[in-house]
Amino acid sequence: LHQACSAFVQPARCYARPVMRKKRDIPSHLDDLPPTMLKKDYANVPIINSVDDVVRRLLSLEMASQKEKMKIKIQQLVEKVRRSPSDIGSSEVQVAVLTAKIRTYEEHLQRHPKDKNNRRRMLMAVDQRKKLLGYLRRVRYDTFLNTCKQLDIQYTLPPAYSRRATKRWLVKKALCQKVYEEVQKLKAAERLKKRRESEAKAAKEAATAAA
Repeated sequence: LHQACSAFVQPARCYARPVMRKKRDIPSHLDDLPPTMLKKDYANVPIINSVDDVVRRLLSLEMASQKEKMKIKIQQLVEKVRRSPSDIGSSEVQVAVLTAKIRTYEEHLQRHPKDKNNRRRMLMAVDQRKKLLGYLRRVRYDTFLNTCKQLDIQYTLPPAYSRRATKRWLVKKALCQKVYEEVQKLKAAERLKKRRESEAKAAKEAATAAA
């Protein structure tokens, strides 16, 4: 029996059971948060300094969930790149929020690589962040460099788009252009008809009011 068992099966009480492999520890971007830090909802409460150690421990990150730690991490990243204390929606702030979410998705996918739903969400967040960074690079280059530096983002330029113009592609493009022009003509005729009807209605109402 011992010779027939594979390397991943060991006998135990005359039964063969698979050997459980030890999961490797994956570093998290939330590890730098001290466990004694208070949660976001209780950090600015005045009475928090007068509570005992047990209550303070319950309100600290030591007993916090992943969601509560993410709030603290997002707040830290936003503080690095925000323009003013009241800035909550600029491109830099959106990039900081997306960066925290992307890193969380990456850690989750390292543990659960078959989770397609979270992989799709991560790719959508990466595309959205890439668009925001491209906009910052075009409009405010200094802010773009500072954002990438503060958030530790390695931005790579998108590849230049090149496509060989085949005959099929040219015919398809010409057909699409023709369909678009015909639709615009129909819409223009419909708009002209509605405008004439509204003008006639307004003239009739004016004549009735004058009479």
